[in-house]
Amino acid sequence: MSKYHVYGIGNALVDKEFEVEDSFLQATSIEKGLMTLVEQDRLMEILEKLSSTYGLKKRASGGSAANTIIAVSYFGGSTYYSCNVANDETGDFYVNDLKAAGVDTNLGDDREDGTTGRCLVMVTPDAERTMNTYLGITADLSSKHLDEDAIKSSEYLYIEGYLVSSDSARPAAIEAKRIAEANGVKTAFTFSDPAMVQFFKDGLVEMIGGGVDLLFCNEAEALGFCETDQLSDAIEQLKSVAKRFAITLGSKGAIVFDGESLLEVAPHSITAVDSNGAGDMFAGAFLYAITHGYSYQQAGDLASLASAEVVSNFGPRLESEKHNQIREKVLG
Repeated sequence: MSKYHVYGIGNALVDKEFEVEDSFLQATSIEKGLMTLVEQDRLMEILEKLSSTYGLKKRASGGSAANTIIAVSYFGGSTYYSCNVANDETGDFYVNDLKAAGVDTNLGDDREDGTTGRCLVMVTPDAERTMNTYLGITADLSSKHLDEDAIKSSEYLYIEGYLVSSDSARPAAIEAKRIAEANGVKTAFTFSDPAMVQFFKDGLVEMIGGGVDLLFCNEAEALGFCETDQLSDAIEQLKSVAKRFAITLGSKGAIVFDGESLLEVAPHSITAVDSNGAGDMFAGAFLYAITHGYSYQQAGDLASLASAEVVSNFGPRLESEKHNQIREKVLG
């Protein structure tokens, strides 16, 4: 029996969230709806404007895969997260947040000096999230941050597509996948963001290698990766890189391929407040369900409701007790 249901590897970022107007994005030349990597001075410039104009709404440990791993943990799964933060106050906050969520990690008191990565999350009135990210020391994530024994002791390895932008993190993700496959551990992957598909497709192809057991993406990422404007074509192409996959469709629900059939996952009618973290939660709920004996249809149904709950609240995650309510409602 595996010690961990899911072992994740991804960026470690402390998210600072703000509610903004579209005019702010336009005035500061920020491209709406995407994650954009920025230098530290640019991030600090934007942060100062955000703080003085709107005020901080929420701070939380983040990074796409971290949100997913924490969701798995809150639903009741056992998890491990490999990442990299600095020996600074922001890094201390991150480590404590992970531990409070019940996530085991490679992070200890021997962290390197530097600056912990930060992500400014700007949410417009239409609930769309726009992110500007300074990776800081997380850009130096490498194979030395992997815990080989923990990977071998996991049911699934979950890899964040954002790692493609780092010349040290990308090889680390590939190495983690090699270890997993050599030891019978299933692999799951997320494209993370349309910008990663648009600007780093070759790197994503390298990371996926001979294929993965499970792929998560949204419709825009699927279409972009497969270079088509027809979802049906993208679905057929994705079958060549993933044994199974889930494509989220926003307000239209999701499509899940369980290896044999396409399953439709119904959406939930909600008032969208903040789309940040919806995809991360979908993956977390889905991974929890399939590692606990539930079908792919049940996993999709749980993930759909959980991600809808995230979208209807501000912030990328839900309070821990909310996960129990969602699980009981869908799975009994």
